Amino acid sequence: MKIPVKPTETQEQKPKQEQPSESPELPVVTEIKKTSKPLSRPGISSGFSISSFLNKEETTVVEEKVVAKTEQLPKNHFTETDLQAEWNLLLKQLQRKDAIIFNAIKSFKMIKSGENEITVLFPSDSAKAEFDKVSREFFNHFKTKVHNHSIQVAYKRDAENLKVEVMTPRKKFEKFVKLNPLLKDLDDLMKFDLT
Repeated sequence: MKIPVKPTETQEQKPKQEQPSESPELPVVTEIKKTSKPLSRPGISSGFSISSFLNKEETTVVEEKVVAKTEQLPKNHFTETDLQAEWNLLLKQLQRKDAIIFNAIKSFKMIKSGENEITVLFPSDSAKAEFDKVSREFFNHFKTKVHNHSIQVAYKRDAENLKVEVMTPRKKFEKFVKLNPLLKDLDDLMKFDLT
């Protein structure tokens, strides 16, 4: 059996003194390992691509070539009543499906301004932006229903006439007083509560 020998202080100090002198002279080489896959998760795309922006002109050229010729499509007559019926139907559907768009466009007015022209009167640009979400579907449906595919749509801002006025009982009564002045005498006599 061997008995372990405890080193003396002089033996312990010698190797320590030699190690610092050797390390600066010899460079330490560490091996760098490369991976075939990235270690992090792929970043989330911002939705903007420079290459798609640069190639945007090419896509618009393709869209212009695909435009359908309306010369061969039917051009039947439609009436103001047809237009108003479809508009009211759209408003009823939107009231159930999408209240935000309904509230934005309920004050719009559709007017048949020519044989194949429809003028859309709108109160504000924000309301028109909401209408743009459903306008293509509405006009395509309307063109198909009346068999007139040459309808042109014009937009006109008309903020003064399209304001929605809240009618209180007092305002309603004053409107009726203008039609029949005897109602004012009746109000004086009966003291109606119009609050």
